[in-house]
This record gives sequence, C-alpha cells and structure tokens, in this order.
Amino acid sequence: MKVSLHIGAHRCATTTFQEYMRQNRAQAAMDGVCYWGPQVTRSGLFQGVLPGPQILPKTDPAKRARGRIKLKLAAERATGFDQLVISDENILGSMRQNLHLGTLYADAGERLRRFGEAFDGELTDLVLNIRALDHYWTSALTYGVARGFPFPTTDMLNRYVKSERSWRDVITDIATALPDVNLWVQPFETFGGRPNAQLTSITGIRAPRAHARIRLARSPRVEELSTYLMDEDAAKLADQFGVWRPFDAEQTAILRETYADDMMWLVGGADGLAQISADHEDQAGDARTFRRTLTRGRPNDQDQRLAGSG
Repeated sequence: MKVSLHIGAHRCATTTFQEYMRQNRAQAAMDGVCYWGPQVTRSGLFQGVLPGPQILPKTDPAKRARGRIKLKLAAERATGFDQLVISDENILGSMRQNLHLGTLYADAGERLRRFGEAFDGELTDLVLNIRALDHYWTSALTYGVARGFPFPTTDMLNRYVKSERSWRDVITDIATALPDVNLWVQPFETFGGRPNAQLTSITGIRAPRAHARIRLARSPRVEELSTYLMDEDAAKLADQFGVWRPFDAEQTAILRETYADDMMWLVGGADGLAQISADHEDQAGDARTFRRTLTRGRPNDQDQRLAGSG
C-alpha cells in the first residue's frame, strides 16, 4: 500500500485540502484511496511519537505509537485500499514557533525522523507545500496577530527577512531524516486553492471536482484585522485596506529573491533530494512557467485572491 504523508505547511491551503478530502472521503475510497485527516491523527494515534509527558510510567511511548500505527495500517490494507493519504500540518511543526523564532520549522528534521520511525518503513511518500516567503510570513503574521501574537515591529520583520533558513533548508532536513521516502514539493502558486489537483498529483486518481472550490482558514482583511488590535496598533493599518502588507518594498524584494532561489534549486533537481509535484491538470506548468512567474511576480488580483488561504 502506498502511504503518502502530507504535512502542509501552514498557511498553504492545507485546511482547505483537508476539508475537501473529508467531503470526498467516500468517493476517494471507491478509487482505492483511504484518508486520515486531523480527526484521525489528533485523536491519540500519534501520541508518543514526539517527546512529551508520559501517561503510563515505565512504558515506551514511541514503541506504543508504532504499535498503534502498525495496527491501523494493517486494518486499512485488509480493507483493500491501495493508497493511504495522511494530512496533518502540525507534524511539520508549529506556526507560532516559526513566528517566535523568526525562522521556518527549525526542528522539522528531528520531527520527521521520529515520524519515520513511527511508521516503521511503511511510509513511501511525503508531500510538502511551500509558498513565496513574503506571502507565507504575511499570512502567518495576519493569522497570528488576529489571535494575540504581538503586532510586528520593524526589528521583528527584519528577522523574518534576514533569516538564513529558507524552504531549501526545510526540504534538505526532511530528506536527510527520511532518505528512503519520496519527497514531493507542491508550490502554493500552482496548487493553492486547487485541492483536486493536489489529490490527483499525490495519488494519480481522477480526483472529484465536488467541493473543490471550498476555501477555509482565510486570513482576515485589514478592515477586520483592525478590530482585533489595540488602538495604537490598529492605527498603524490606517493607510492600508484589503490584504495587509507588513513588509516594505525592499523587504518584500529580498524575500521574493530567496524564494526564487529555492524554486530554481527545485527546478534544477534539488540535488536529488526532492521533486516538484506534477500538475496533471495543467501540463503547461513546466519549469519555464516557474521561471516566468518568479521573475515577473504575480498579478495583484491573484495575490489578493490567494493571500488568505490557510
């Protein structure tokens, strides 16, 4: 059985994909594809995979987790499924930790190493969503600030911009942790808001179009975001409307250049560590499309349409 682990990242339309899969679970099952979403993965199945408080003393929580996963995989295989798609972005790490540390998924490698051990050789494929860094950090900040994360200062924004860790580092850490697993990268600019295309790319099946236009976990617009803030912070947004743009032009340019470098590395083969997922619904989306997109930027209407996807 092919076992594909989809780990987000956060703010890359992952919640939308999970709801699409939940709504289309029965149809996918008819095509031989089983789905585990957060309703399954966060119900105790993975308890013990990562270090934490022990509920039962003198037990090996990681070993117990391996046992639970092994039994559940065996049950799905016995049912006759050819493929299993597992989706949970929290496997990769914490968005709040990213915001606090000013960097991308600092412990991704160690986390994925532990999950690889938990699946005990059963994991065949891993799927990672990435996103242009200016839009990723903007979406993460918008989501965080609306939930109590401090309004970013200039120094905080510069930390995100000057971080030495990019998606390339995240990919390298994951590939090193899981050397025998196929690592696929789905850029948000291609797959964001297209959960059916994501499913087809992961499984090869003709994905249902039902519920494919669902959009969940959108970031609040400036007008709504202001209502969550203290008056002094809300005043800093007075000259903006629509999508919040916390980074200035120079900061944005640096973040986009870093992402362009990451994409060029991926297009060039990623040192054999990962591959860009094929977009089976748009065969024109080849390497040249990525190069054009990254050198000229995206139209504003597309930025605004996709900027809030979670």
